[in-house]
Amino acid sequence: MVLAAGGADPTLEEAEVAFGQPDIAQAMACPRLKFIELSSAGYTRYDRGDFRTNMQGRGVAVTNASQVFADPCAQHVLAQMLALERNLPVQLRNQDGPREWRYLEDRFTNGTLTRRRVLLLGYGAIGRRLAALLQPFGTQVSAYRRTPGAEAGVTMVDAAGLPAALAAADHVVNILPDSPATTGWMSAARFAQMKPGARFYNIGRGTTVDQPALIAALISGQVGAAYLDVMDPEPLPPTHPLWSAPNCFITCHIGGGTRDQDENLAAHFLANLAAFGRGGTLTDRIM
Repeated sequence: MVLAAGGADPTLEEAEVAFGQPDIAQAMACPRLKFIELSSAGYTRYDRGDFRTNMQGRGVAVTNASQVFADPCAQHVLAQMLALERNLPVQLRNQDGPREWRYLEDRFTNGTLTRRRVLLLGYGAIGRRLAALLQPFGTQVSAYRRTPGAEAGVTMVDAAGLPAALAAADHVVNILPDSPATTGWMSAARFAQMKPGARFYNIGRGTTVDQPALIAALISGQVGAAYLDVMDPEPLPPTHPLWSAPNCFITCHIGGGTRDQDENLAAHFLANLAAFGRGGTLTDRIM
């Protein structure tokens, strides 16, 4: 598990470079450390004032592995969006279930991504890659972040413009990270602001969504369908109501995974290590 917290390691005390999920207290106490690469895109446990102050004060560079997971996560969401537009989940469930000939029901409710409006909640490495993948479909992509800047081909939205963006979107993709500020961020009020029947996706973190509110929105039809790769808690218990919520489709936090994940992580780290050694620019630097 790339996100699992690492324990104290006596060899870290002699290291100048660390790769993985080093123990926070130990990393702050190791005077020889000069460079840390985290083996994950998420870095919530490290995103704290004392760690940032310690690393920046000592000149320790810290990177994550966002680029390793950006393409798998973006393609996972794109697959979900296409699946819902093309009625694939209900067709596949039908094959495993009643095997009815759902011609009229599904052929004439199919859609496409062409000219659909997509709102990205969060615009980091995953959001940028997803926006690029959506471009050939002719979608209209907007993205929310707290401090929006100019982005070619993407309409950036701040807090003031968020209600209108939610109301206009056919697909709302949550890519927000876990933090105290984002806990339950996608709330009942924000689900109510969405266009009735719009689809919702979560590839960020489960804690960012008020899950009872999402279930209620699915039951009422305010949210037409949800595709979730992250939930709270994980693993999701078999009796959890998300499993049986109407039009709710779940994958088990596999969005960032690939069969060559470890090789890609190693390549990312080695490229950054080489750049660090020559004083170059580090990819995915967070501190």
